[in-house]
Amino acid sequence: MSRPRSGRTARVLLAALLIGLAVFAADEALTWPEVKALAKQNPKTTAFIERYQARERRAGKKPAVAWQWVAYSQISPNLKRAVLVSEDISFFSHRGFDLAEIWEAIKESFQDVEFPRGASTLTQQVAKNLWLSPSQDPYRKLKEAILTIQLERNLKKRRIFEIYLNVIEFGPGIYGAEAAARHYFHKSADDLSEGEAAQLVAGLPKPSAWHPGSGNRAYQKRVAITLERMQKMEIPGKQF
Repeated sequence: MSRPRSGRTARVLLAALLIGLAVFAADEALTWPEVKALAKQNPKTTAFIERYQARERRAGKKPAVAWQWVAYSQISPNLKRAVLVSEDISFFSHRGFDLAEIWEAIKESFQDVEFPRGASTLTQQVAKNLWLSPSQDPYRKLKEAILTIQLERNLKKRRIFEIYLNVIEFGPGIYGAEAAARHYFHKSADDLSEGEAAQLVAGLPKPSAWHPGSGNRAYQKRVAITLERMQKMEIPGKQF
């Protein structure tokens, strides 16, 4: 008698699981971002900006966000080059995921490299910043992967790069190249020098603490490494 009962229990559990998955999928479908719309429309906010604002409100503060969208052509090639050599040198050739960089990041993690490279591509970072959270749970990573594929399929590379440069965090409450350039250097993003670009990009791993003006030794060393990479790596100018 135990076998039929066990079989019925398994079927009930399976049915419940399938119903749960169907409800979950339906909910996701209703809230899933319209990725294709970004080909022509700029995002009105980002998940990271909203997260920062919520954190500030919980602390009893009035959240002040510096964010000013500018066109791709209005951002210095120096900043674009700094981002590529530091964050994703193969951006213009991969399709959203860089397996070679992932492998290098794994190797460097075992070699105790002082400033290991990040495994996430710019496209993955765009997906995370626009719609997700910094958590590393498997489901969030799955959503990031799906959104990354959609971004690569529906947007041109320069558009993805433009979005990245306009939404990435450069300091507490400071988002995008234009806001960062004006806050730290009192100039527009298209006037950034090579050294200024390196200072901005060097702070990307820890924007809450690393940014121009910081005396942190690790940050200063990363600025020097970024500059060195910019001088060594050749990226065709036509990509800018």
